[in-house]
Amino acid sequence: MTTTLASPVRIEKPAVAALGVLALATGALESVVTPTLPLLQRELDMSPAEGALLSIVLLITGALITPVAGKFGDRYGGKRVLIRLMAVVSVGGLVSSLAPNLPVLLLGQVLQGAMVGALPLSFILVRKLLPAGESKVAIGWVSGLFVGGGMAGTLAAGPVAEGLSRHWMFALPTFAVIVATVLVKRLMPADAPGRPDDAGVDWPGLALLSGTLITLMLGLALAPDLGSRPLLLVAVVVLLAAFGTGWVAVERRAVAPMVDLRMLARPAMWKSCALTFVICVGTSVAVYLVPQLFAVSEDTYGFGASATETGFFLLPGALAASLAGPLSGIGARRFGSRSVVTAGIVMMAAALAALAFVHTEIWHLIIGKMLVALANGLCITAMVSSTATSVDQSDTGIATSLILVTRVIGYAVGVQVSGAILTAGTPAGSDAPAESSFVIGFVIASVVTVLSLPVVRTMSKGERE
Repeated sequence: MTTTLASPVRIEKPAVAALGVLALATGALESVVTPTLPLLQRELDMSPAEGALLSIVLLITGALITPVAGKFGDRYGGKRVLIRLMAVVSVGGLVSSLAPNLPVLLLGQVLQGAMVGALPLSFILVRKLLPAGESKVAIGWVSGLFVGGGMAGTLAAGPVAEGLSRHWMFALPTFAVIVATVLVKRLMPADAPGRPDDAGVDWPGLALLSGTLITLMLGLALAPDLGSRPLLLVAVVVLLAAFGTGWVAVERRAVAPMVDLRMLARPAMWKSCALTFVICVGTSVAVYLVPQLFAVSEDTYGFGASATETGFFLLPGALAASLAGPLSGIGARRFGSRSVVTAGIVMMAAALAALAFVHTEIWHLIIGKMLVALANGLCITAMVSSTATSVDQSDTGIATSLILVTRVIGYAVGVQVSGAILTAGTPAGSDAPAESSFVIGFVIASVVTVLSLPVVRTMSKGERE
């Protein structure tokens, strides 16, 4: 008697194409806020600090959801978790498109943040259901379409918001996400669930980290008013300390912590996290301040750019960011990660300093933003690859998740501080911050970036690709 073995389930080309369409749609939905933030601030009567909060809530949610989504994808199957995750994203997109005010729009962005977990889940699917060589091609295809979707969203958000309304700039990519999710559900074969993980999910750690980040962001958003409200300042500091202390205590005792603090104590790890934080602070200052400067009235010191024009001006920076990854890999192999990170930090610090004192022409801002985006991509790619190769193979996921959380915190802090500086520098009765506010923001970011160079010099010369 012979036994016939069932052939393994594998992905066909239409299923990979469906994943690509989903990546394209989510990339577009993720990117619509940045070029239209000045428009949203005007229509919803937001302060710059509130606008900064709006621009980062999606990223914070994504950083918290992604490790949980990856764990669930391994445990219950990537397709099953991906479909449910995209249902949450679709609801978030619809909430954002119908939002009449800032609180509702913030809720929509929080729900949309689940989309950040879509790429890791897509990678789980293609790695399970395709041979190694084909899976690498599919991962590159999906990643490239996500970047392409981001560029499309950056370009299209302004014309849609100005030609139709801000509601449609969320609605149209959300409809595309819904259609792509249906295609994935119909065309993608179900992958087999993995073995149950006895350690489970670190829910207490996730909750306390969420509380810590939310309190930190709210404190930074309220910073311009905290000086006149000492009791509110004390309450925010006490709450932040309570959440932070509780999170550290829980993570040190957890069997499978969301963030392994013991690994963070390793020299290679804390150096990588410190550099990632500083690099993302510098990058986020430019990401937030440059569009705001584009939008300032040309009757003062700005350019009066529309949302459509802002999206067009930001496109070269997006292109530079997409090229940075391959360039960083080539540089790391030839010169070592330390050299790449050093070059990126010097480039970023110089670009931020130049933006502080030379921003009288649109091309000044375009070139400065391009250099910052390129430097960020060079540094982050080199840091991730250096980190991944400096730990045991079994610790790669934990190490890279530390970098992810640090990246989000750095980005969020930079944006919120920038928003607070602009809010504090806006005269009473005026819609435009003082020009000195932009100068202060760029100078602070440049100085902070330069201060990371001593840490880079302590990196081992052996940390190379």
